[in-house]
Amino acid sequence: MESTSVLAAERLSGAMAVDPFEHAHRTPGVVWMSQNTNYLPGSPRIRGAVLAAMDRGLHHQYPLKKGLPGLPQLVRDDLGTPNHDVLITHGGLEASYILWRAVLSPGDEVVASDPSFLPIHAQIRLSEATPVELPIYAPPWKLTVSQIRDALTDHTRAILLIDPINPLGTAYTRDEVRAIAELARERSLLLVHDVTYRDFAQAPALATEFYPENTVLIYSFSKWAGLAGLRVGALVGPPDWMAKCKPYDTNPLGVNVLAQAAAKAALETKKEWLPGMLRTCRENQALIKDAVAKIEGAFLPVYPSHANLFVIDVSATGVDPAAIEEKLLFEHGVFVRGGAYVSERFGRRFVRVSFTVPAADCKRFAEAFPRVVSDLGR
Repeated sequence: MESTSVLAAERLSGAMAVDPFEHAHRTPGVVWMSQNTNYLPGSPRIRGAVLAAMDRGLHHQYPLKKGLPGLPQLVRDDLGTPNHDVLITHGGLEASYILWRAVLSPGDEVVASDPSFLPIHAQIRLSEATPVELPIYAPPWKLTVSQIRDALTDHTRAILLIDPINPLGTAYTRDEVRAIAELARERSLLLVHDVTYRDFAQAPALATEFYPENTVLIYSFSKWAGLAGLRVGALVGPPDWMAKCKPYDTNPLGVNVLAQAAAKAALETKKEWLPGMLRTCRENQALIKDAVAKIEGAFLPVYPSHANLFVIDVSATGVDPAAIEEKLLFEHGVFVRGGAYVSERFGRRFVRVSFTVPAADCKRFAEAFPRVVSDLGR
């Protein structure tokens, strides 16, 4: 296995072209702060549930299509949506894909934000619909009701509300969620509430409370439960909407049974370990904030974050975020993400950094980041 220093030297000399993700995956010891993945330990029962499922031989048979017994109800309980239907999916992205293919037609429009998690926008385009990307890279760093209202047309089919927001870490208040839900009801629009980062927010509110008949939730275990590699999530909505979505589920044989076992254990033990994880997140945020303060021209648009990530604006430093990404990875073994992944319009202004990593890994970033920006700015 090549060392980071050797690969860095070869890359800088032009002797080879190394893909950052390939390098990060095959290099031991890389600190992953690029994909908002969670490396903080949950309950040991999560791992035990996976091993127990294998001991029972569940991996030899196809799982129940409706989900591992008890898992859909645990999702309902977690969200407080007792009357909603739950479709267990291979991660939140499969859930959103199924939804968009079911509800969108060519020419439809979906109100969304910029920055945003652009793979969802790509899914919208697959249905020959258009994501209407409203700029939010300025205070209040999130969509407003007036901004959404001004963007509505006769072609608007849905509003996509990612809350908290990837990549900014902004959250919508209860009153803001209510106001957006009321606007959606006024115009008879579908409201898609992506709650992937909900458990990191201080006071999350669900649109289903205010607009239950036409709100569909995108739910994921990747971030709060740290199960990104197992690929498990859910689509949650009123029975009539879910009846429209299920024919577009291309996976009639169910979701990975080991992933479902882990997800079920994560929900069952959530109250035991979630507070400790959130405490580490707050401490890591503060550590990063102190590191950013050492860099003239850099700042955090949103602090504290209500997700497990935020962005660091480096536009005034004159340093390219993509160069920061590469130098941090290939010379320091720390993987963050240049902003182009989440915004074509604003991406050259910031890097996206997640902080659900052990404190020692966060300190490694905090020590390297100011040096990297300084070196690149010379």
